[in-house]
Amino acid sequence: MQNLPSMISDLALILGTAGLVTLIFKRMNQPIVLGYLVAGFLVGPKTSIFPTIVGAESIHLWAEIGVIFLLFALGLEFSFKKLFRVGGSASFTAILEISLMMVFGYTSGRLLGWSPMDSLFLGGILSISSTSIIIRTIEELGFKNLKFVGMVFGVLVIEDLVAVLLMVLLTTVALTRDFAGTQMLGAIVKLSFFLSIWFVAGIFMLPSFLKRTQKLLTEETVLVVAVGLCLLMVVFATTVGFSSALGAFIMGSILAETIEGERIHHLVAPIKNLFSAVFFISVGMLIDPHIIATYWKEVLILSAVVIVGKTFSVTLGSVLAGQTLKTAVQSGMSLAQIGEFSFIIATLGLNLKVISEKMYPLAVAVSVITAFTTPYMLRSSEKVYAFLEKILPAKVISVLDTYSVISFSMSGNKEWREQVRAYIVKVLLNSVVIVAIFLFMARVFLPFLLERQMEEGPAKLLSLSVTLILSAPFLWALAFGKTKQFEILMVEQGKGSHNYVFLVSRIMLAVGLLGAMVAQFVPLMWAVGITLWMVVVVGYVLSQRLRDIYQWFENRFLSNLHDDVRKKQARKSSRALAPWDAHITEFTVPAEGGYVGVPLHALSIREKFGVTIALIERGRRRLTAPGRNECLMPFDQVHVIGTDEQLLKFKLFMESEGPDTSEAVKEENHSEYSLEQYLIGEASPYLDKTIRECGLRESTRGLVVGIERAGRRILNPDSTEVLKKGDLLWIVGDREKILQLE
Repeated sequence: MQNLPSMISDLALILGTAGLVTLIFKRMNQPIVLGYLVAGFLVGPKTSIFPTIVGAESIHLWAEIGVIFLLFALGLEFSFKKLFRVGGSASFTAILEISLMMVFGYTSGRLLGWSPMDSLFLGGILSISSTSIIIRTIEELGFKNLKFVGMVFGVLVIEDLVAVLLMVLLTTVALTRDFAGTQMLGAIVKLSFFLSIWFVAGIFMLPSFLKRTQKLLTEETVLVVAVGLCLLMVVFATTVGFSSALGAFIMGSILAETIEGERIHHLVAPIKNLFSAVFFISVGMLIDPHIIATYWKEVLILSAVVIVGKTFSVTLGSVLAGQTLKTAVQSGMSLAQIGEFSFIIATLGLNLKVISEKMYPLAVAVSVITAFTTPYMLRSSEKVYAFLEKILPAKVISVLDTYSVISFSMSGNKEWREQVRAYIVKVLLNSVVIVAIFLFMARVFLPFLLERQMEEGPAKLLSLSVTLILSAPFLWALAFGKTKQFEILMVEQGKGSHNYVFLVSRIMLAVGLLGAMVAQFVPLMWAVGITLWMVVVVGYVLSQRLRDIYQWFENRFLSNLHDDVRKKQARKSSRALAPWDAHITEFTVPAEGGYVGVPLHALSIREKFGVTIALIERGRRRLTAPGRNECLMPFDQVHVIGTDEQLLKFKLFMESEGPDTSEAVKEENHSEYSLEQYLIGEASPYLDKTIRECGLRESTRGLVVGIERAGRRILNPDSTEVLKKGDLLWIVGDREKILQLE
C-alpha cells in the first residue's frame, strides 16, 4: 500500500485538531484565532499531549500561503477610497499611536536587556492592534452602532496600511543594519514610487477590464482571475525587492476598487479562512511553554505596556484630533491588544534570523492575554469615562468639549485643504508616471532590443522615441495641466498672482525631469537639445492634442476610481446633517421584522426613539430624506442619525420581530406553504376588484403568481389587474388560509 505523503497527514492532524478546539472556543465565546493558536500548540513539537506533525517545512509553506491570502483579503477590505474617506482624526490618532508604541516597545526591550534589533521588532509587534479580535468583540457586545466604533475602524484601516509599510522598513533595517541612513530613505522613496505606480496602473486598467468582461465572469472565473492576479503581483513585488505580503495587499486594494470587488471578497473569504487558519496554527506550534515559564515576568510587563500604552496613546491622539473625551476613552480601551500582524512581524524577524527565538512565543503569549482582556476593557470603558469625568476639574472637561466643537466646525470646511491635496497629488502622480515610463524603457525595453542583436544606436533611438511619445501627454499635464477649482480658490483668497509662480515651478520641474530622463539614453549635449525640442513640441505645437489625450486618461482613471461616487455623495450629504454630539450609523432591516411594510409615520420612529432616518438604500436605489409614507423593506440599508443612547434603543427595535407578529410567526411555523388554486365565481367577494383591493396578500400571507382567463395565462399579474368571473387564480401562500377563502 502506498504511503500517504506527510504533508497530507500533517494537514489532516492540524485541521482536525483545529476544528475540535475552535468549536470549544466558539462555545466559550472566545476569539477563534486563540483556538487556532491552542490547536497549533497541542500538535506542535513543543508538547507531547497529542500526536505531533512530521514535516514542519510543508506547514511553513502552507503558512506562507496563508499570509498571502490573509493580506490579500485585508487589501480587499481596505480599498483606496476607504483610505480617502478615513477622517483626519483617525489618521492622526493611528500615526501618533504607532509612533508612541514603537518608542514604548523599543524602550521596554532595552530596559529588559534585549538587543537593539530585538527591541526594534518588539516595538513593531506591540504597535498594531488586532482587527479580527476587535471586530468580533464589538459585534458580540452589541457596540457596532456606537459613535466611537467609526473612529476605531478608521484607526484600524490606517494601522493595516502602516503595518505593511512597517514590514518593508523593518526588512530594510534588518538587512542593512542601518537605522537612519540613506539606505532607509532610499527604501522609503522606492516603496512610495512603486505604490504610486501600482495604484495608477491598477486603477486605470483593472476596473475597465472587469467591466468589459463582466458578462463572461462566473464565480469560478472571477475566483481564478482574482487569485491569479494576486499571485502575479506577489511574484512581481518579490522580484523588485519587496515582500510577498505587500504584493498581495496592494492587489487586494486595487481589486477592491473594481465593480467585482465585493464579489471577489466573498469568493476569496473561504480560501483566506482556510489558509489563515493554517498560518495561526503554525504560529501556535512555536509556543514554547518552557520559554513562557522562564520569561513570565516579561510577558506580564509587555502585556501591561500594550494595555496601558495603547489606551493612553489612542486616547491622547483622539483628544488632540478633536474627539470628545468619551469617544477618546472608548476608542483607546478598544484597541488595547495585539494580533495577527504582530505574528507576521515576528515571523518576518525569525525568517530573517535577526531576532531571538524567544520573541515569537512571547508575542503569542501577550496576544492571548490582551485578547482575553479586550471584552472587559470595552465593557468598562464607559465606567472609566464616568470616573474621569468625576475626578477631572469641571474647567478641564469644559475646555475639552469646546476644543472638540471647534475642531468639528473647522473640519467642516475642507474645500481649501482638499483642493491643495488634489493639486499636489496630481503633480506627484504625473511625475511618477513619467519616471516609470523612462525606467521601463531604459531597463526593460532597451535591453530587450539589445538581446535581439539590434545595434546599440538604433536601439537607443527607437527606445527614446517610444519613450517620448508615451510620456508626452503626462509631461504636458505636469507643466501646463490646470486644476480649475484650485485656481479659483487662489483668486478668491487674494492669491491669484501665486498661480504664475506655481506654473513656472511646474514647467521647471517638467523640463528638469525630462532632461534627466533623456540623459539615460544619449550624451548630455544631445539630451539638452532633445529637451529643448520637446519643450517646443509639448508646449506649443501639439499642446491641444496632448491635452485631449491626457484628458481621456484622466477621465478614465477618475471614472474607475469613483465608480460609486453617487453613493458616496448621498452618504456624504446625509452625514453632513449630523451634529457634533450625534452621529450617523447603518442598520440592515431583517426579513422577519414586524415593522416591514409599515409606513414610517405609523411607526413614529422619531417620536419614540428620537432618531432621524436620513437615507434608505434599497439595492441600487437611494431614498434620501424618505417621506412619511415610505416603508422599510427587508434588507434595506437604513442610515440613522442620533446619539449613542437613542441608537441603542432603536437597535433593539430593529432587531425585534414586532409586537404583533409573535402569534403569526408561531402559527406560520405550523402551516404549510404551497401553490393552490382559487376560482372566481359569481358569488365571490373578489369579483370585479383589483388584486390589491382584494387583500389576498394579507389574508393568505401569499402572492397571486398567475391567472388563467379564457384559455389565456397571465404570469405574475400586476396588482392593478381586475379579477373577472371564471378567473382561476394560482396563489402561493398559507395552504390552510387559501382553502378558507370564500
